[in-house]
Amino acid sequence: MTIAAANRPEKSKSHRLWIVLLTLVIGSFNGSTLLAQNNGRCFFLCTPELKFEPTVTVGNLFRPAKVAKLEAGVPTETSEPGREATFEMIFAVDIPTEIPRVGLTFEAIWAPFEGTEENVFTGATASQLGVSKIQDNPVELEFELNLHWLESEQTRGWIGSHFDIVDQYSPSARPNDRGLYTHKLNFELDTSISVFNWLPQRNWLRNLELEFSLDYLATGIPKTGDVFHGEEVFLRGESPWSLSILVVIPLAPLRP
Repeated sequence: MTIAAANRPEKSKSHRLWIVLLTLVIGSFNGSTLLAQNNGRCFFLCTPELKFEPTVTVGNLFRPAKVAKLEAGVPTETSEPGREATFEMIFAVDIPTEIPRVGLTFEAIWAPFEGTEENVFTGATASQLGVSKIQDNPVELEFELNLHWLESEQTRGWIGSHFDIVDQYSPSARPNDRGLYTHKLNFELDTSISVFNWLPQRNWLRNLELEFSLDYLATGIPKTGDVFHGEEVFLRGESPWSLSILVVIPLAPLRP
């Protein structure tokens, strides 16, 4: 059986997940909009907002991993990967709720410029194909519970901040993972600044935000002792910390 054939169940599972996600998003827009039109209130879920968020994420923020090559089972040639900056494109659906200071967010995250040496589906390598790298930019999904500890109304619209509990569904990263994608527990502290809040009320630029997100990925990353392909071992686990800097651009409604 080829690698591509072996992965077909995972691909179909991913497709089913996308269908469910799109159904939930469309249903939320239709249902909650009607509810919001009922005396200006909503029933638990309120009118969603669609946002586009170009992002730069810096990984290995604190105490990066230490990796060693294995020769006859003996670690040699240790290395410590430095901080890594990745450009990502995020489409986010924010859904306010009737519960004070509580919201929900669904995100689809895509890193358009990432690459790898080997195609996970076909086994072909970059050198075999005559390219410097094979594009490796799968879509990641995040499902977030937002707890707003500082609302923008408290700072006259200038600053808002929330703590997020996140289910991240992204490519597997540990040697014992049994699927191409795994669920991971992530914690985020997001703080947004309305840099154009000083503009007149009807100016669209007032809706743009500069946001800083400090992330702690608690599960699903390489740990101390993990061995990959029998060729390298993690002497120290991968850093769970990352920092993202993003611009939040509202798409629907354009004037939230």
